[in-house]
Amino acid sequence: MAAQKKFPALGRGLDALISIEDEVRTSGSSSINEVPITQIKANPNQPRREFDPTALEELAESIKQIGIIQPITLRKMEDDTYQIIAGERRWRASQMAGLDTIPAYIRTADDEKMMQMALVENIQREDLNAIEIALAYQNLIEQYDLTQDKLSEKVGKKRATVANYLRLLKLPAQVQVALQNREMDQGHARALLGLSQPSLQLKVYNEIRDKGYSVRQVEDIVKSINDAEEYKGTAKASKKQGGHRSFEEYNLLKNKLSDFFQTKVQMTCSAQGKGKITIPFSNDEELERIISLFDKMKG
Repeated sequence: MAAQKKFPALGRGLDALISIEDEVRTSGSSSINEVPITQIKANPNQPRREFDPTALEELAESIKQIGIIQPITLRKMEDDTYQIIAGERRWRASQMAGLDTIPAYIRTADDEKMMQMALVENIQREDLNAIEIALAYQNLIEQYDLTQDKLSEKVGKKRATVANYLRLLKLPAQVQVALQNREMDQGHARALLGLSQPSLQLKVYNEIRDKGYSVRQVEDIVKSINDAEEYKGTAKASKKQGGHRSFEEYNLLKNKLSDFFQTKVQMTCSAQGKGKITIPFSNDEELERIISLFDKMKG
């Protein structure tokens, strides 16, 4: 029984995936073909979902001036057309530039291998946003019945990295769209995942959008919410709890105390209004300074 061929890890790049034997050679020893653009089709499993129109126009203008620098990678289909493995952006720009043909490498690849090749090509170029990567990972898992461990081996990433991307798909749609449009950082999104309720995730997301919070600020907000026994962030909920301060008011108060004592004050508070304030110090000198501030307050 023949030994099963092991699938190469994608983290090493496309060259590690494509052997010389896979190439279809034409014109003697050349491995590059000039392929009619009209015979080329996009890969329906392309992980990249968005193409910046301005960037495409700039690339098209560059192609008009100097041509295609790097050939795209294709596979030949049964109907004598070609499907893109890597280079859809160059193909689209070449169409805009009015080219009739485009230089391309022709490879042999099955659907799973092709999708993985397209995924790693885009990741290595940092072309994909976090949601596109997450969707591509999820698609591979669902279509080919892969575990996260197996997927991490195939794409050459740590399992924790794969898991962190997949967790982004659990965020509310509004947050995912913002992440896809690069309106917020992946660090913001990871911090939001620390909240168990979608309503809270959306509430804090709106604050990120409106107030421009840094990732560190969002992490502090999430910690404050999780430290509380229960969080009710709306005016209606505050009224039900007997007019207690809102979360925003508590957070503002905490920041003011931190500024006053010149140290990072911690505050926790339940929905019933009970809580505690912690004023940390790192040495005796800092403790004396804090005590002197209290003494001044008494005076």
